[in-house]
Amino acid sequence: MQNARYRPAPYTALVANLIFPLHERVKQHRSVAVRKQLEESQYWPEERLRDLQLQRLRRLLVRAGSKVPYFRDLFEQMGFDPVCDVRSLDDLARLPLMDKTVIRTNVDRLKAIDAVGLARFNTGGSSGEPLIFYIGKERVSHDVAAKWRATRWWNVDIGDPEIVVWGSPIELGAQDRVRALRDLLLRTHLLPAFEMSAAKLDGFVARIRAHKPRMLFGYPSALSHIARHACAKGQRMDDLGIRVAFVTSERLYEEQRAQISSTFGCPVANGYGGRDAGFIAHQCPEGGMHITAEDIIVEILGVDGNPVPRGEAGEIVVTHLATGDFPFIRYRTGDIGVLGTQQCGCGRGLPLLQEIQGRSTDFLVAQDGTVMHGLALVYILRDLPQVQAFKIMQESLDLTRVHVVLATPIEAQAFDQLQRQIERGFKSRLGAGVTVEVQHVTEIAPEKSGKFRYVVSKVSAGSVAA
Repeated sequence: MQNARYRPAPYTALVANLIFPLHERVKQHRSVAVRKQLEESQYWPEERLRDLQLQRLRRLLVRAGSKVPYFRDLFEQMGFDPVCDVRSLDDLARLPLMDKTVIRTNVDRLKAIDAVGLARFNTGGSSGEPLIFYIGKERVSHDVAAKWRATRWWNVDIGDPEIVVWGSPIELGAQDRVRALRDLLLRTHLLPAFEMSAAKLDGFVARIRAHKPRMLFGYPSALSHIARHACAKGQRMDDLGIRVAFVTSERLYEEQRAQISSTFGCPVANGYGGRDAGFIAHQCPEGGMHITAEDIIVEILGVDGNPVPRGEAGEIVVTHLATGDFPFIRYRTGDIGVLGTQQCGCGRGLPLLQEIQGRSTDFLVAQDGTVMHGLALVYILRDLPQVQAFKIMQESLDLTRVHVVLATPIEAQAFDQLQRQIERGFKSRLGAGVTVEVQHVTEIAPEKSGKFRYVVSKVSAGSVAA
């Protein structure tokens, strides 16, 4: 719930209370009603939230077993009856895990036979291979409401001026007249994250200053990139009245948080989720990453597929309870995280994600089989003043490539010394027999989505362990 002292500007109140609700009603979304429910339930004790999850889980599984061909056949093969066999949330573990391969293979059979108005979505993923899936109006309503609730935690609201730095072709390809009018009314201004040349960055800085947003939203890599550029140009950005910078869709590194916060003069609120998995968790002003427990069940599983205790790391698996039209049940996100063991100081009963360590491909494997987070190598490069930007690519156990952008031009002999320094540092972590190829590049290209990935590993930790 928003701070009692917060008083939105008249136009913001008009948008949040009239224009946006009307927009959602026209689209047949229940976002307003759902958000009001979420603002009440966020203060329920966790046990009451778990009771709500169980009720909604049973409803989802009953619908999936009767209306969704894929799950109807699966339940019949397993002899699974969602009415009789789901007595607690632990019974969810009786069902197999669902991954991108399952969805790609069964995309049409995952649609409920009575679903109406399904919207087609896709995500490129880290490999660039598209995942096509469908979202119904119920899920849209719940995802919008969850994001809206979290936005209001920071004393900003829909209708406050906003800059969105994004790279998805879904958003950027939708700039028709209707969308442009909606953004104008909501005071949302979109900047394309995959266009990050020096000239473009100059324009971004100028447009942010002209728009004077109350909130920023975007990839942490993109916002920190803009922040660094503004600092390099000596352009002050902390006098605009920005209240918060929301970041999502990538791992947020502490140096990025510090750069964004210091440059724009505002706190950074981390968000975790995806177009496929939904709006999973968001950070409150007290620092807790609150799971949207009313809509999403989060499991943390070890390499053996069994749940790990709270406080221990494992793969994040989610069941989205508002996906009856195209169910996401025990969906493997490919991310590694830790469930919190304590309650947040804000008083909300929503459980916490204590840590989000990143995607499984953000982890590296040494020649001896040791699995480590990419930060083990990131910090080696961060400590080198000659290096302005970089990308680490573990091609195999025996080969790792490093692309580096230099802060200033250096002579060939100096680059050779830098190359040897990087090689020594990487070999100390990955193994003396690893080949480390260091290449000087003029820029690090973003992914097609506009994200920047610092670490990419093609080595599966699970296969090495086996």
